Amino acid sequence: MTDIHHAAAQGFSTQADTYARGRPDYPPALAQWLQDTLGLRAGKTVLDLGAGTGKFSKLLQATGATVIAVEPVAAMRAQLSAALPAVQALEGTAEAIPLPDASVDAVVCAQAFHWFANQAAMTEIARVLRPGGRLGLVWNVRDESVDWVAQLTTIMTPYEGDAPRFYKGDWKAVFPADGFGSLELASLPYEHVGPAQQVIVDRVMSVSFIASLPAAEQDKVRAQLQAVIDGSPALAGKAALAFPYRTEAYSCARI
Repeated sequence: MTDIHHAAAQGFSTQADTYARGRPDYPPALAQWLQDTLGLRAGKTVLDLGAGTGKFSKLLQATGATVIAVEPVAAMRAQLSAALPAVQALEGTAEAIPLPDASVDAVVCAQAFHWFANQAAMTEIARVLRPGGRLGLVWNVRDESVDWVAQLTTIMTPYEGDAPRFYKGDWKAVFPADGFGSLELASLPYEHVGPAQQVIVDRVMSVSFIASLPAAEQDKVRAQLQAVIDGSPALAGKAALAFPYRTEAYSCARI
């Protein structure tokens, strides 16, 4: 199987449970996008590529389509299978998808495409998609116009190293892609509501390059996060808070 980035392999293996707790869900309006733009409904088959713990697989299931999940990290697949036993979870990578040619109506990559935005992956995605099928790329993007959200980014950035990141935009270099139409964007507001431990601490600690840090460094990050929570009037002492995101949903058609 194709190698995956060391930060993903180590961080997602050791913190799969934190990922499942801390990662946000998606705005309800995205269900309509899955139906109208990707054409998902009963009788269709969709591949959740880089499915992780199944956060997005659950949303795909709700469309009535048959969902197949491909995820290279065993600990993540285990979380997915426990939560969604009806979803077929397969070991594989974007560059080596364990499915036949023209076998799915849509491929969706949620919070994942920046890890494998390369020509080999695009060739494999094109191979498994039926003609006229759709590729969907989804990310929850932190709203850094909010001061305390920007502080969280300041804490994380020094640790990112060479890990691929959505915000850098490198993933866009593979487009326009052979065999695909133009990339279209839908942008939706979203808030992840819950206790600070879940929506801030668990969320940040689940980031691959943070999750792969030595224990002592992780403790330092947790202390910095707690300082942000305690020092912000919008957060301190609150039983629940709303973490603001913008959900960016990109799509293109298999020609």
